[in-house]
Amino acid sequence: MTTTTTTRTSTPTRADVAGRLTSRVLGAVLALAVAAVHVRDQGGFPGDKSPTYVGIGYYVLELAGVVAAVALLLGAGRHATRAWLLSLAVALAPILGFVLSRGPGLPSYADDKGNWTEPLGVVGLVVEGTLLVLAAVVLSRSRRVSR
Repeated sequence: MTTTTTTRTSTPTRADVAGRLTSRVLGAVLALAVAAVHVRDQGGFPGDKSPTYVGIGYYVLELAGVVAAVALLLGAGRHATRAWLLSLAVALAPILGFVLSRGPGLPSYADDKGNWTEPLGVVGLVVEGTLLVLAAVVLSRSRRVSR
């Protein structure tokens, strides 16, 4: 007796493709916005942020934001998952930096301590929070689909 197993591959609908494309474009715009907020906060490019480790952190974040945007627009398949993971990091890292710099403070960096309502910082939090939620939703949906 021979058993035949049928594997069903579902073809994505136009709505699925449009939804994924919209998410990726929105994610790319948000990742670029995170980078832009930090370029502005450091006084342009190359900018001036002291101490040196904070300035380097800004450069790394700005580069990661651009790389994430490009990866979201060009990535497909498992590369899209990596792009969303990078986007998650681009959103989470500055939120953590915001809380640490305004709360307990960072070594040799007290410029923003207690400055919770700085307008550019608040705009950054909104952009980063939106990217964080978007990336988390996309990643959780893709994980459910791959199971």
